[in-house]
Parts: sequence; C-alpha cells; structure tokens
Amino acid sequence: MTITTATGARYYIGGTTAIPYASGDAAAIAAFEALTWVEIKEVEDGGEVGDESADVTFQSLSDSRVRHLKGARDAGTLALVVGDDPLDPGQIALRAAEQTKFQYNFKIEYEDAPDPTYSNSIDYFRGLVMSARKQIGAGDNVLRRTFNIGINTEILTVEPDNTP
Repeated sequence: MTITTATGARYYIGGTTAIPYASGDAAAIAAFEALTWVEIKEVEDGGEVGDESADVTFQSLSDSRVRHLKGARDAGTLALVVGDDPLDPGQIALRAAEQTKFQYNFKIEYEDAPDPTYSNSIDYFRGLVMSARKQIGAGDNVLRRTFNIGINTEILTVEPDNTP
C-alpha cells in the first residue's frame, strides 16, 4: 500500500448497539457494518488511535537493572477537533453522547484506496464520549469543539479490498 494524506477521512457515530467482540473479528466487523451511521462533519483534526502497552517495570537487586514488560493494552483517547456546528447531526449526537455513561460505536473511513479498484480502509471501535469542550480563541478564530473519545475496545481495521 502507498502512503497518503489524512484528507478525505470521514468520522461517524453509530449508537450504543453492543458488538459481539467475543465471537471473533469477522462477526464484530459484520455487526459494525450492519449499523446505521451518522457522519460527524467539519472535522479539522482526527487525533490518533491505536494500542499502546503499559510499561510494567521490575528492578532486580542482583544486577541493578530495570526490566521492562508489556502490560495492559490501551487504545487511547481520540481527541476529535471539529468546527463547531450546532446543527450538524453528528455533532449533535456527540454532544448527547457526552451526557451519558454509555459506550457508542465509531467508524473512521480513510480515503486511502491504492487505486480505483480498491475500497478505502475503515476502523471500527467502541468508546465513551468524555468531553465536548468548546474552543473560543481570539477574534478571527473559528469556534471549535474537541470531543475526547475514550476507546474501550480493540480497534478493528478493514483493509482496502479489490474484491467485487
């Protein structure tokens, strides 16, 4: 696959329907694909997502060395920055989700198909909308809002495909 820019990436929220992760990746992806999605418009910065292991350390007295071990996996908190649009259905859904304690489904579609015969790749995950902070700034700034989404599941990726 060739590298590409983030331009064209689209973000979606898909309600609170539980996804059967325990049934395997294929079943979970099929469940995600069956959902109805609402696009979140005016995304300026899509943040970062992906697993990182906790650094678990152990100090050995005999050789004075600290050993590093891989601990629990953390998919992170996605800081989604948008131009604040009070009428956008996706942003309305995010603001409503921030008021709850429920996990929501999310989809990111990247415009990264390597040629016209391929589909774009897609990431699916579940998380909590932790904040909906408005950024005001100075006089000529665009009003923005940052939605922090705490990712609580594995991120499932559907790679570009050229199967008809």
